[in-house]
Amino acid sequence: MPSTNYEEKPFLICKDHTVSGRFFELKKDEDLDLLVTHPRPEIEKLPEYYKSENYISHTDSKKTFFDKIYHLIRSYMLRKKLSWIKKAKKEKGNLLDIGAGTGDFLKEAKEQDWKISGVEPNTGAREIAYKKGVHLKADTSSFPSDHFDVITMWHVLEHVPDLDIQIAELDRLLKRDGLLVIAVPNYNSYDAILYKEFWAAYDVPRHLYHFSRHSIRKVFRKFSFKVCSEKGLPFDAFYVSLLSEKNRYGKSHPLKAFFNGLRSNLEARWTKEYSSIAYFIKKS
Repeated sequence: MPSTNYEEKPFLICKDHTVSGRFFELKKDEDLDLLVTHPRPEIEKLPEYYKSENYISHTDSKKTFFDKIYHLIRSYMLRKKLSWIKKAKKEKGNLLDIGAGTGDFLKEAKEQDWKISGVEPNTGAREIAYKKGVHLKADTSSFPSDHFDVITMWHVLEHVPDLDIQIAELDRLLKRDGLLVIAVPNYNSYDAILYKEFWAAYDVPRHLYHFSRHSIRKVFRKFSFKVCSEKGLPFDAFYVSLLSEKNRYGKSHPLKAFFNGLRSNLEARWTKEYSSIAYFIKKS
């Protein structure tokens, strides 16, 4: 678990714009450079905060123009992500995706000859994945130790109730020479600093933790993992800016969101502080 060395004053106070309308504090763990959502919903009540048609990763919704654009970009990024993994891990083997949503990443990986396994706690999302030929489990408990060559978590680590328990489980499941790929939002990005409490990637209380590039390294170092490389996810800046505009003004303002996303990516070319970052991590 994170330490209890929090700043006395909240880093930010954010509203749940998706489900409850409640306000939550983000407290900064100075030791880990990590933001933590307070109060934390009880574990058994967390699923209530995901019950929204706007939660696109669980629904495959393509109702609006922006939903369709989201899925088009996601299809491109699925192939891009697998190309990154192939470059980092030359030989294909057993791949586990935790928080697999509706199974699109694993479906693409299967078509590229990976031996796939996946975990998704949401029943509705698992049912959609099953129709695509992707069979997902509700948790990782039945998987053998030292089994996977690659484990991916695409925008999932920020959701887990206990970081230490989750990372210890990753350590159990991953082969000694295996590869972890962890993608999370970055609260030091230009768009995060611009939108402040309206930044959509805070997404309280579904996001229980909020990472910087420093905090990822510190959290995984505790378990003898080392970040070997990073890949910025530039499309996230545009999507998050679009949602952030709606959080702030009640409307999406797509042109303004586009320029803010573009500015964020241009800044990140020099600072490396992309809106979201994929970290490639190995056992040290």
